[in-house]
Amino acid sequence: MDRLEKRQLVETLNGEFNKANLVVVARHSGLTVAEMTNLRVKIRAAGASFKVTKNSLTRIALKDTQHAGLADLFDGPTAIAYSADPVAAAKVIVEFAKTNEKMSVLGAGLSGKILKEAEVKALATLPSLDELRSKLLGLFMAPATKVASVLGAPATKVARVLKAYAEKGNE
Repeated sequence: MDRLEKRQLVETLNGEFNKANLVVVARHSGLTVAEMTNLRVKIRAAGASFKVTKNSLTRIALKDTQHAGLADLFDGPTAIAYSADPVAAAKVIVEFAKTNEKMSVLGAGLSGKILKEAEVKALATLPSLDELRSKLLGLFMAPATKVASVLGAPATKVARVLKAYAEKGNE
């Protein structure tokens, strides 16, 4: 990789770090190509991104971003997962690390705050933005459904009473 390619990579990473609300740093060692591909597919499906980059270039790219405090975590075989959603990347990496001992979470940067491994695991248990949106929509829709059922209830009761009298009269 020549200087121009390195500079372009640093600029690209810097732009990604500036856009990302969450950057997770993980250690990977000995992952097979199939395992890495599986992880990348899961991360893409969650709306996040995953990269294995050179530590020195990543440290440079982190400068002047809200995640600059992560630079100390880049030692050894590391990878980054990042997303605009503050939960998506953490969920996928933590779930993958649970089932694969070759991957471990080192820490994360969340909107300027540095998170330790335990905090990243706690973050991964939270619902994603899409899940929260669907729950909110359900809460907004619930009153309308209840109103419709309350308004429909008297008519249903009247129909049952009439049916009971009709059956009583036929006996």
